[in-house]
Amino acid sequence: MTLLIIIIVLALVFDFINGFHDAANSIATIVATKVLTPFQAVLWAAFFNFLAYFISKYWIGEFKIGNTIAKTVSEDFITLEVILAGIIAAITWNLLTWKLGIPSSSSHTLIGGFMGAALAHAFTVDGADLATVVNYAKVIPIILFIFMAPLIGMIVAYFITVLILNICRKANPSRADKWFKRLQLVSSALFSLGHGANDAQKVMGIIGAAVIYYHTQIDPMIEYQTAADPFKYFVQHWGWVPLTSFVMIALGTMSGGWKIVKTMGTKITKVTSLEGVAAETAGAITLYTAEHFGIPVSTTHTITGSIIGVGITKRVSAVRWGVTISLLWAWILTIPVSAVIAALLYYIISIF
Repeated sequence: MTLLIIIIVLALVFDFINGFHDAANSIATIVATKVLTPFQAVLWAAFFNFLAYFISKYWIGEFKIGNTIAKTVSEDFITLEVILAGIIAAITWNLLTWKLGIPSSSSHTLIGGFMGAALAHAFTVDGADLATVVNYAKVIPIILFIFMAPLIGMIVAYFITVLILNICRKANPSRADKWFKRLQLVSSALFSLGHGANDAQKVMGIIGAAVIYYHTQIDPMIEYQTAADPFKYFVQHWGWVPLTSFVMIALGTMSGGWKIVKTMGTKITKVTSLEGVAAETAGAITLYTAEHFGIPVSTTHTITGSIIGVGITKRVSAVRWGVTISLLWAWILTIPVSAVIAALLYYIISIF
């Protein structure tokens, strides 16, 4: 039980870190266009991060992304030590990339850590079939969306921007700018809702995997063993976990993440209020689509692609491609690096 409690606490710590690590995704453009001050922006984003809980629970009626995360690794290779190593690896990579101001994906950090620790565990099991450790039906769509999410965000943002420019081509520039600054409050809120709904559930998935393992292997409960979907049973009977997960990510968002705000809001391309509305709306559409299909995606990847999309409408050279390529490398490396860190941590934890 002690190890399970440690895992739950660390998972919620990761959730908090995820909030301030990804705060820039929700507020970068709204700060860059001076619609809100940084302090006002994080309060705005945090409120809608938390509001996403009620939408997921009472409107959508389930937590699909949490369920996906819990099942990325075969249950035969899940132990509390595996989950612990995965969480510590995810926290380590998140703090490192935050320190360096790199907008990496908290989602893929967590998934990479979980898979890496599970693979390390499989190597210690005699006769284990390594090919069955990872649930590829769940993981392959996640990996594909490393590239698909920013691409979708870019395409949607491009067309939204072009559409707005054509509709407003005869509008008074000063008056239009005032309207778009107001609309940015709406688009930022929509994106923050998507961020909360997408990212808070990932921690729920990890905690769920730990609780299910505990009550099937260590302290067996027939309800978990006979449930058609153990994760849904977990959500129903551990209702405080979803609520706390959304609270923690909102609190993390309130603590900010100013280095990444600078990268997202100014270094990729200069963003106007009109373009901020287009980028945030495109990002929100991408997040809601992924959530509908239960695919955990990176809010970082999504908004980056959307910002690039609005930049391209001016000219291709308006996007600072050197910065973008550096971000792409960080995205590609996140899962394997997190997996390696988690594997090493698993072996260390196993010694004790």
